[in-house]
Amino acid sequence: MFQAPMKLLAAAVIACGLATGTARAVPANEGKHVDVVLCLDISGSMQDLVASARVKLWDIINDLAKVKPTPNLRVGLYSYGNPQYSREAGWVRKEIDLTTDLDEVYKKLNALTIYGGDEYVARVCKTALTEQKWSDQKDALRLIFVCGNEPVDQDKEVNLADVAKLAKEKGVIVNTIYCNWGNAQPGEAPGWAAFAKDAGGQSAVIEHDKRVAQIQTPFDKELSELSTKLNGTYIAYGRGGVDKKANQEAQDRNASLAGAPASATRAMAKGGALYRNSAWCIVSKVIEDPNFDITKIPDEDLPEELRKLKPAERVEFVKKKVEERKKIQGEISEVSGKRTKYLAEEMKKHASVAEKELDAALKKMIRDQGAEKGIKIPD
Repeated sequence: MFQAPMKLLAAAVIACGLATGTARAVPANEGKHVDVVLCLDISGSMQDLVASARVKLWDIINDLAKVKPTPNLRVGLYSYGNPQYSREAGWVRKEIDLTTDLDEVYKKLNALTIYGGDEYVARVCKTALTEQKWSDQKDALRLIFVCGNEPVDQDKEVNLADVAKLAKEKGVIVNTIYCNWGNAQPGEAPGWAAFAKDAGGQSAVIEHDKRVAQIQTPFDKELSELSTKLNGTYIAYGRGGVDKKANQEAQDRNASLAGAPASATRAMAKGGALYRNSAWCIVSKVIEDPNFDITKIPDEDLPEELRKLKPAERVEFVKKKVEERKKIQGEISEVSGKRTKYLAEEMKKHASVAEKELDAALKKMIRDQGAEKGIKIPD
């Protein structure tokens, strides 16, 4: 007596592209692997560096999102220079392992606090090199960006030359960002540049103590509103899913606190291909893998809005959410294009300031080093 309903259910699942083993498989992501670890000095003088990272992270993500095919991006984060950290670890702390969860990275970034101390560049780089599970893809782009000031060779236990050698052995490029400020010594920057060169990387000097340049545009408000609207297409499931969805909204607030431009660039990133949440969102999982069978998710792992529906109704509900998300992402893409064009004109007026900022340095290095791996970022 249950045969007909079950056939109807199977047909509905197949039609929505969600049935296990019956729907067209999603092509494997052919994009290159890109691993980026940020190592930020959080000693007393680095308040503006951390503030800049909070504002500019999404700009860097959006730059990488232009790459076709979409890269497999993971981001990790370390902080160093805080005397409250372990002395044995060289006052270095891992904030998060390499991950595709950009909301979690942003959460950790916003939780950093400034506290004066010794800055052991060699130690934080060695820790990142040995502690992280770097991509083993042959042509992966593996990057460390270590940002700070004061002499680069403060660490007397770990030798910079040994770290540079280790980086080359692991196929990881170490780039240095020397943060120039009012009390900086003119002889410090060359040491940072020499370390980067030995480690196969590039170096840059930025004026991190200047007010972070944020250019407001007529499109910022609309993008933030679309970002909030997009959140309605995320359906949390499984262990920790509710917390992840709450974190998504929390990081929206953090971006908003950083300013309208930061909120807008986060919205652009959320509408792009690098913002991935299939580990906790059913809609994201279905988009990533149409073979994923949502009817097999245990009721206890579903939110109330799906739990009260019959299996076939759940399929239809998710299908509508997929369509809704794609529509909103299309709107974000359209508005983003207008914002990018507007900013390009405005940036010409502020070029001398912008080129001395953190995101400009990071973008240039990623573009240069990515090109060597066949990763071309369009202008």
